[in-house]
Amino acid sequence: MISIHSLYKSFGQNKVLNALDVTIQEGGIFAILGPNGSGKTTLIKSILGMVIPDSGEISINDVSVRESWKYRQKINYMPQIAQFPGNLRVNELIRMIKDLRQKPAVEAPLINKFNLEPFLDKKLSTLSGGTKQKVNILLAFMFDSPLLILDEPTTGLDPASLIILKEMIHRERQAGKTILVTSHIMQFVEEIADEIIYLLEGKIYFKGSIAELKLKTSQDNFEHAIAAISMNKEESWVKY
Repeated sequence: MISIHSLYKSFGQNKVLNALDVTIQEGGIFAILGPNGSGKTTLIKSILGMVIPDSGEISINDVSVRESWKYRQKINYMPQIAQFPGNLRVNELIRMIKDLRQKPAVEAPLINKFNLEPFLDKKLSTLSGGTKQKVNILLAFMFDSPLLILDEPTTGLDPASLIILKEMIHRERQAGKTILVTSHIMQFVEEIADEIIYLLEGKIYFKGSIAELKLKTSQDNFEHAIAAISMNKEESWVKY
């Protein structure tokens, strides 16, 4: 579904993506992991068209993202930090996003799931961080799109809401969707991910299942397996 070939992106002297190559097939949950500064956000924003690579190619369903903006209509994106206009009320924000996207939306079940009804008439500036994150999730999941990109979706969530989020992600996977997720919470990743894509210094150092990662690193613990990639990045088995 997503094909990325020889992607380069630098910001000044900082080379963020360095000849990055990866293919992500249709259907499944793919966790994009890596330390701070590894290129995760730049990769996501390049897929979304929010960052223009210096060179290389990104295609979705064999269509280059450089050729048309319309592919974005088939993506639901949840940013790590949602910069909502503080003067808007929650229900006004929902209406605005629906008007902008011009596609059917189903928000009522999500409002009920996250108990957002009491907050619909409240201004976004008055909401707690956790409640804002629930609104963020609502906006990402209320449209039916084949590709979801979720950047640190667990931030600020209480345990009950986290369970709901995991159930929603699994339900989207069962519907044949492709979900890209970034997270620093390894337990969350281990519970949901079909495959791991590990970035380091702007390159893919591992792509495969958690079981394959543990086998390659000779680690039984997922967190230790992830750490082993960074600590042994010169080993031949690490390179993707």
